[in-house]
Amino acid sequence: MKEKILIIRFSSFGDIVQCMGALSVVKSLYPNSEIHWITKGDFVSLLELHPDIEKVWSIQKGEGLLDLIKLGVKLNKEGYTLFYDAHLNLRSKVLKFILFPFWRAFFSLFNKKVVWISRSKSRLKRLLLFTFGVNLFERPFKGALSYQKPFLKLKKFPLKFKKREWIFNQDNILKVLPFLFEGEEPFIALAPSAAWEMKRWPLDYWKKTIELCPKTKFIILGGPGDHFCQELEDFDPERVRNLAGKLNLVDSSFVVSRSEMLISADTGLLHVADQMGKKAIALIGPTAFGYPSGPWVKVLEVGLDCRPCTKDGRGYCKNKVYQSCLIQIKPEFVSQNII
Repeated sequence: MKEKILIIRFSSFGDIVQCMGALSVVKSLYPNSEIHWITKGDFVSLLELHPDIEKVWSIQKGEGLLDLIKLGVKLNKEGYTLFYDAHLNLRSKVLKFILFPFWRAFFSLFNKKVVWISRSKSRLKRLLLFTFGVNLFERPFKGALSYQKPFLKLKKFPLKFKKREWIFNQDNILKVLPFLFEGEEPFIALAPSAAWEMKRWPLDYWKKTIELCPKTKFIILGGPGDHFCQELEDFDPERVRNLAGKLNLVDSSFVVSRSEMLISADTGLLHVADQMGKKAIALIGPTAFGYPSGPWVKVLEVGLDCRPCTKDGRGYCKNKVYQSCLIQIKPEFVSQNII
């Protein structure tokens, strides 16, 4: 019988991309399965790039509880046999109340035809780590593999990360990025920004890295608020092209796919490269859950007792030297690891 599976992960960019790492497990456990995903509207086009996802459902910005309930009623007609709550928030709990009510949960103890699994947020471990500095998480904590672990409740299997090629509509991208199809020289993609400043590698270090690679071209990726990225193009306009704020998530992911490699801190684009099997350098500083899972990504970090100190870069640096964990990753060392 064909399994019909619904994955619930609404946000954010990096978490959604890491959660895609669970799709290879789903396909190995249920080769004949049909996978649906529910997310926020901002991420629909991104998820549609993955060849294993057949349909993406969404909630739009501004929609409230009533809209979520209406969507849950529609989803209830799909006949899903496996639900994977990879978010475990209030929205996903509302959907569980609709899609997997208590009576269905009770009968599932005896009849495994319909199953609901969830990914724990490990709140106690997080409290111990970020409040008391006691780290009980795996080291390094690889997010993509953590999204596979809930499936161990169904069947024992070795955790293994597999790359997957995404399917881009090159006709649409050609209109936005024609220069990527004109046979230009190879380039390296740089992602200098991050949602929170504490996990950003210093801007001067990015400039020094560009300087240390005089024969290399670079494309800068970032969001609409990353105005500082223009400084990198101004630093060497002959070799650096700043596209920060000019591309959506799909276009930025396509740039990563066409690059020779990506250099990035703990960002969503780092995990895009990881999922695609693209060579990358990961500059890991204060964050706990940003480690890539594939061997094609080189992790650069320094061993400080205060690391990790934050989930995603929010908070303040407890070290006497601000961002010491990133400052000690020198541009000279990064340039030595560039292909």
